[in-house]
Amino acid sequence: MNLKQIAAERAAEYVEDGMKVGLGTGSTAYYAICRIGERVRDGLNIQAVATSEASDKLAREWGIPIVPFDQIGRLDLTIDGADEVDPEFNLIKGGGGALLREKIVAANSDKLIIVADGSKAVQKLGKFPLPVEVVPFASEWTFQALEKLGCQPQWRMDGQQRYLTDNGNLIADCHLEAIDHAADLNVQLNMLPGVVDNGLFVDMASTVILANADGSIEELHRS
Repeated sequence: MNLKQIAAERAAEYVEDGMKVGLGTGSTAYYAICRIGERVRDGLNIQAVATSEASDKLAREWGIPIVPFDQIGRLDLTIDGADEVDPEFNLIKGGGGALLREKIVAANSDKLIIVADGSKAVQKLGKFPLPVEVVPFASEWTFQALEKLGCQPQWRMDGQQRYLTDNGNLIADCHLEAIDHAADLNVQLNMLPGVVDNGLFVDMASTVILANADGSIEELHRS
């Protein structure tokens, strides 16, 4: 069992009967969905929404009841991964390309549980490129605005074509190296016309579960 699987399966135990649950996206969330699916097959009764088409498909394969967004209301918790986590529980997410849907679901959850291997815990965000979701219309102007902000953006590619999110948008990965003021940068980015949202998740995570290289599990809770 790998580190991501260990952390994800621990997070899945937070799901209780009768809950409304958000299912994240990516390699770590994959293991959480599988474990939740096993529990559903054993009789766990929940309702769920997914943050990507891939997670939606996986959940349905496991028999997890997926409910339309206009029928489920506010969620009890969401389980998702992260590309970086700092000591203040700020996150960089979006390496899997689902940052917008992940942020919408997280914002409508009472709790956001983040699962990751210990290498994702950093003292300062920024080594991992920060994804920014951009509408295709006049995207070069938005790209230039990101350059002026000092973000050193690069279009994410899918072969020879620019990568498209499930929403039909583009992603500019910003190479910042270090982010000193995540909350301020989050606002600055989202004020740029053409930016839909970005991968900074500020004051959203309530619990972080880390699987360390020695096999130990570390659970951190935001006060």
